[in-house]
Amino acid sequence: MDAAETGRGPDSTADPTLAVRGLTVRYGETVALDGVDLAVGDGEFVAVVGPSGCGKSTLLRVLSGLEGRFEGDATVDGTDVREGGSDDVGMVFQEPRLLAWGDVRENVAIGLPADVDRDDPAARDRVDDLIETVGLDGFEESRPDELSGGMAQRVSLARGLAYDPAVLLLDEPFSALDRLTKHEQQDHLLDVWADRGTTVALVTHDVEEAAYLADRVVVLGGRPGTVETVVDVDADRPRDRTDEALLAARREITDALGL
Repeated sequence: MDAAETGRGPDSTADPTLAVRGLTVRYGETVALDGVDLAVGDGEFVAVVGPSGCGKSTLLRVLSGLEGRFEGDATVDGTDVREGGSDDVGMVFQEPRLLAWGDVRENVAIGLPADVDRDDPAARDRVDDLIETVGLDGFEESRPDELSGGMAQRVSLARGLAYDPAVLLLDEPFSALDRLTKHEQQDHLLDVWADRGTTVALVTHDVEEAAYLADRVVVLGGRPGTVETVVDVDADRPRDRTDEALLAARREITDALGL
């Protein structure tokens, strides 16, 4: 039985899949992050919250290899992101960023490793399996303008999983969706996470979303961004949004944010 079934996080004594130590990021005289430490275990779901400008997205950029100018250490499965560790990371952005000319199958295939022939039957089977995983079977040949916002975000999720990453990073992927669609996509993400066991780090402004989805919630604050506190979410899975344990976690996160 895995963490998603029990509601417990991974063994904290194991080597973390994702780790940053003393992470500091500077842009000229502006310091975006200062001395951030974070460890995420294998198969764990961690959310990062904080006010605008506290460095949440900068943290994801470092881990994904998009930001190489930093001090301290950032590793994935023990490998420095500067030395190829970021190759084990999948990324889902706030906007789906789908190619307008491509159908669902083509947009998902973009996420396959560069050395994979997308026309190979095995690659095509992998893409179709991912499309089924995110609940879009039957829409393989649909183009982005034929998809709803939630469906487009599912394509983005499948593309992020196409590389079979050790870590999946999500940068506010549901912020543009209406409340009902957001709840549906949150539940779908949890289903995919439970099925695949991928380590997940989610950045969000939504305290309710963070508490509902994550095993732990890291609260960043200040400028430069530092870790204010880490809130353990002690609620069994599958979760009820009205669970008192979730409400208590939301209160603790809100207090840490000074709201």
